[in-house]
Amino acid sequence: MPDPIDTPARFRPSKAVLFVDSVMTYFVKAGGVLVITAVLGIFAFIFFQIYPLFKKASLQEMRAVAVGETDYKILGMDEWGALPFLVGEGGVVRFVDLAGDGQISEKKVPFDSEKNITAVSWLPEKSELVFGSEDGFFCVVAVNYTRDFSGGNKVVASLKAEPWIAIGPEGSRVEAIAYNEGSEGKLAAAILFSPENGGKKEVRAVTLRQKKTIMGAGKLEAGIPFDLTEKAVKNPDRILVNKGADSVVVASQEGEIDYFYLSDGALGLRQRFHPFEGAKDSRIATLNYLLGGVSLVATNPEGLNSVWSLYVPEGGNSRVFGKTKTFPAMAGSPDAYANSLRNKEFLLAAGDHLSLRYGTTEAVRWDGKLPYKVKLAGISGKNDRVLLLDTEGKLHVFSLDDPHPETSFNALFGKIWYEGQNAPGYDWQSTGGSDDFEPKLSLVPLIVGTLKGTIYALIFAVPIALMAAIYTSQFLEPRARRLVKPTMEIMASLPSVVLGFLAALWLAPILETRVPSLFCIAVLVPVTAVLVGYALSMLPMSVRQYLRPGYEFLIFIPLFLLVSWGGWELGPQIEKLFFVVPDPATGGQIADFRRWWPLVTGTPFEQRNSLVVGFMMGFAVIPIIFTIAEDAMSNVPVALRSGSLALGASRWQTARYVVLPTAAAGIFSALMIGLGRAVGETMIVVMATGNTPIMDMNIFSGMRTLSANIAVELPEAPHHSTLYRTLFLGAMMLFLLTFAVNTAAEVLRQHLREKFKTI
Repeated sequence: MPDPIDTPARFRPSKAVLFVDSVMTYFVKAGGVLVITAVLGIFAFIFFQIYPLFKKASLQEMRAVAVGETDYKILGMDEWGALPFLVGEGGVVRFVDLAGDGQISEKKVPFDSEKNITAVSWLPEKSELVFGSEDGFFCVVAVNYTRDFSGGNKVVASLKAEPWIAIGPEGSRVEAIAYNEGSEGKLAAAILFSPENGGKKEVRAVTLRQKKTIMGAGKLEAGIPFDLTEKAVKNPDRILVNKGADSVVVASQEGEIDYFYLSDGALGLRQRFHPFEGAKDSRIATLNYLLGGVSLVATNPEGLNSVWSLYVPEGGNSRVFGKTKTFPAMAGSPDAYANSLRNKEFLLAAGDHLSLRYGTTEAVRWDGKLPYKVKLAGISGKNDRVLLLDTEGKLHVFSLDDPHPETSFNALFGKIWYEGQNAPGYDWQSTGGSDDFEPKLSLVPLIVGTLKGTIYALIFAVPIALMAAIYTSQFLEPRARRLVKPTMEIMASLPSVVLGFLAALWLAPILETRVPSLFCIAVLVPVTAVLVGYALSMLPMSVRQYLRPGYEFLIFIPLFLLVSWGGWELGPQIEKLFFVVPDPATGGQIADFRRWWPLVTGTPFEQRNSLVVGFMMGFAVIPIIFTIAEDAMSNVPVALRSGSLALGASRWQTARYVVLPTAAAGIFSALMIGLGRAVGETMIVVMATGNTPIMDMNIFSGMRTLSANIAVELPEAPHHSTLYRTLFLGAMMLFLLTFAVNTAAEVLRQHLREKFKTI
């Protein structure tokens, strides 16, 4: 290299040029670093939004309060866990002030008459106690919590008792009592013992009515009585009434369970099953409902734990219980159970072994050993406090931190058996019409929907875009090319919302009734193009000289319009020949593809479907693929094309064997950018499909994509809620999918570039 001093002055760059060059070099480097930093920052932000979804629950003991006696039967609490209560022998109710110094105050239940209490149960959803007496009566007592702002915003409690109601024959002792109230009525059930009946236990139930007037609700009164003794299991010792107050579950000492259902004024036996049949000890240790009253949580003395849910089995016509979940076994026989009032979480205690579990996902949220044995347990209404009463008479208060118990890797990406379903599945349904609704947050249907929309869009867009790019760059007359290319680039600027609007309100109604016509056009147009090209190539030179190269489209466009019109008109005739179905109204035969498709394939036909989305999204992707691919092929060195033509190759042979391999890297980049455009498309999918998260690849059904799901649900998702964070997880999936595709595309592009490089 010559010395700069020997370089002529006219070739020496000025100091200003060198300075600017140096500054711009650092500027470009800084810009690259900032871009990488921004991408990593976005990744970090999304990661910290979704990280809490996969955290385990946290239990921290806050304090312990001595409550004296150890013969308590019930542990209940208010929504805030500030004033829990304990019910002991004889129905004594003692409240513990956990918001203060732990003082214990005793309240007497205002019964309308004094009776000896022999059974008690707690209904946390309604905040009601139910007492049973030794003479066959029961009483519902409401535990009302209020805030006393005059006393420093303290929680205060009051008790209100309904009249005693007979549920068994005179002289029978209530050994177990259950009660619930639903939207259609109220129901109570009990296990009774009468010495006069030879020591045989009886199972009785009674509907309840409560008149309402302008003065408020009246007294609770007995309605229709039911004697279930002859139908129920022998030696019953547990009884439950579901939240709907339309069924009774009775369990025996041997571990059998009867399910009675109230229908048409009769309480009939619908099912008998044995949860732990075949186990070493098939008896039942605990049996309770999860929130909603649809699933039973059962344990046995060995610590086995399973969940049984109501659903309609395949081929059946009524709901029965079936085992849907199996949890890891406890360390011993469970003694205490408590369920959350906000989700399907529940707590089990077996001696000093405590386990917090989630009934839907089969996840153990917290598990550990305690330095004491647990007798009773409770979870606050806000799901942020856990109370444990040990066998030594101490009440332990724990803080519970588990904001997203319904999520786990299995819940987000695996099959989950949700309540009411007859099999596990992938489901996304974030909201429902009642508080009992259980969010279903599987991302698999959204991922499938994203791939489905992308595949159908590319099937439509790629052949058209690539063929158009090949013809424009290699065959079209240059003056026409200068018009076509800008026109295609302008197409890329069309807003997605406009395309979605056209797809939903214009294209979808048209295609709904003309699917056979569309199929005819899709077949006839390519065939016509091939035949026209072949015919032109076979013409003698004496004829072909009158058609200048690059003007072949002047022949094809009229044929294209004619064939398209012919295919459109031929569609109804094809429909009459091949797509005939019985008319349910008249019994005759009618030609209707919309009815033929579900009848033959068993899949639905919807007006806003993947065909519409693929067509319109493909229309949005075509300009991107066309522009980049056309540039790649136009930039192939002229010497290569000229050399090929000079050696006798035709224009098509030159394009196929010289231009396409040389431009392969650029063409592949065009396809990857088109893929990215289709994957991230939002408005067309939102407006042109049913936006339903389904799993099938049926071209005549809709879908929901990850991007559309974020656009639809994020505005309504509470800040930092489970749904909010799950939507960010969907964004992370899109981020990773794009990153993986781009990385693979770049690696392959470099490989193609090296393989077909011309220098």
